[in-house]
Amino acid sequence: MKILCLKHIAFEGPGTFALWAQTRGHDLEVVSVYHNQPLPAIETFDVLLVMGGPMNIHEHSIYPWLAKEKSYIGDAIAAGKHVIGVCLGAQLIADALGATVRPGTNKEIGWFPIRPSEHCPNSLPLPDELRVLHWHGDTFEIPKGAQLIAFSHACKHQGFLYRDRVLALQCHLEMTPQSLALLVAASRNELVNAPYIQDADRMLAEPDSTYEHMRTALFAMLDTLLAQ
Repeated sequence: MKILCLKHIAFEGPGTFALWAQTRGHDLEVVSVYHNQPLPAIETFDVLLVMGGPMNIHEHSIYPWLAKEKSYIGDAIAAGKHVIGVCLGAQLIADALGATVRPGTNKEIGWFPIRPSEHCPNSLPLPDELRVLHWHGDTFEIPKGAQLIAFSHACKHQGFLYRDRVLALQCHLEMTPQSLALLVAASRNELVNAPYIQDADRMLAEPDSTYEHMRTALFAMLDTLLAQ
């Protein structure tokens, strides 16, 4: 299986998505859209993976490649590809499906649990509670025809599934200790005193077991999604 990963900034890569692809024998290609690398033809890949980034989806004047990427994501969905988005990537998918993306009531940065919604399909395995890494200020509405799969105390829309082949995740299940260290170093200025923002030391002290639980949940979801 060929997976195309769209990367928006140097410090937010595929993380454990790359490990999943390697262990399952899939080919992963990373395209840095912020360097204006050409986007491959839709028919050349099976799965589109859209990563996070510090920009928001409406900043076309600052990031002119955003408009082209939005159209590309919409084309991939229309072509019947599996499409997976994380954080900014999830918001871009929501926008491509006609849903509103807006600032959330609270910024959510740090380790907080998510829980499956009552509409989460049984076919998409999520534990009753999963501690995950968050780093976002914006949120999305659930597109028409999609199912809300998870929520947190600070953000009621943590993910959705559309037509059993498009998965949007607001939180960062792909995070590793190394990728979190890069994210903290690059975005430390966002770590202000607020109800759902943890400090750098607290975030970086998270035990390995939390990462293992996230990885297990992510791999299970990917295995189920891509078996469809």
